[in-house]
Amino acid sequence: MRKKASYHGGGRGDAQVTRERLVDAAAELFNTVGYAGTDSNRIARAAGYAPAMFYKHFEDKRAIFLAAYSRWVAVEWEGIREASARGGKATARRITRRVLEHHRRWAVFRRSLRALSLNDESVQRFRIAQRAAQLEVLGKISGTVGSANRSALVFTLLAFERLCDAIADGEAVALGAREGELVRCLEELVVAVRQPR
Repeated sequence: MRKKASYHGGGRGDAQVTRERLVDAAAELFNTVGYAGTDSNRIARAAGYAPAMFYKHFEDKRAIFLAAYSRWVAVEWEGIREASARGGKATARRITRRVLEHHRRWAVFRRSLRALSLNDESVQRFRIAQRAAQLEVLGKISGTVGSANRSALVFTLLAFERLCDAIADGEAVALGAREGELVRCLEELVVAVRQPR
């Protein structure tokens, strides 16, 4: 989800450092064994703390999962900004590759997110709120402010996200699609959203 952090300025007792370490450990565990495959005790131990430390920072496993998801989204959009920074004709390709790589790296985490979104209303609401924020960014990128092209932006966001997940999970290739062709379709979505309206 993010580059290995170096925890400057605080020792093991620093609350923010502890919280960050817990989220790092949780994200890695959720991405290795899935949401159902771990618990708060295992997360705390993986972060280097006694199990009781978990509850000083998070209400439950769902709360830390949502913190990890929020960070996941932030890292994804930071990657998009970095891929966009140079500009030029290859921008769509750089953005697509960066996002697809991110989805591949966190495929098990994404599967847990999709499953939880179907079965847990609070996770579903949180995910919708994250997507709404992403739509605002897409609106700014495309020059579309307001609801005039909201449906087109929703389509772009959901199609891009779902196709990245399908490629990352191997689902698209298993259905007989050629990955290179799908990547070109993703690049076309990026080009379409970046064109001024």
